[in-house]
Amino acid sequence: MSKLPVLKGTLDLLVLRALSWAPMHGFEIVTWLERAANSSLDFDDSALYQAVYRLEEKGLLAAEWGVTENNRRARYYKLTAAGRTHLRTETRNWVQYAGTVTDILTTAKDAGAATGGAT
Repeated sequence: MSKLPVLKGTLDLLVLRALSWAPMHGFEIVTWLERAANSSLDFDDSALYQAVYRLEEKGLLAAEWGVTENNRRARYYKLTAAGRTHLRTETRNWVQYAGTVTDILTTAKDAGAATGGAT
């Protein structure tokens, strides 16, 4: 099975979700996301780092230098209070949006027939 691309606009939310568990460095974020998605999504490393920097600029993440398990220096990212609030809000919005799109795609009714419009 081929991997699905990450939809535009969802990577930031997925990064925030990964970091809701614990501070992580970039490789740990990618590993967490791949595991959470059962390796079915295609995560681009450069896009991930752009997302992390973008989220840090917005004040949704904070970063500090640390040492990995392999004794290497790495930037560890963690959610800020604003990041947690943003994650809750955007998760609610995403779940509502995804449910609406799913309903539209899977409903057997002809929405146009109910209003007399063309389909």
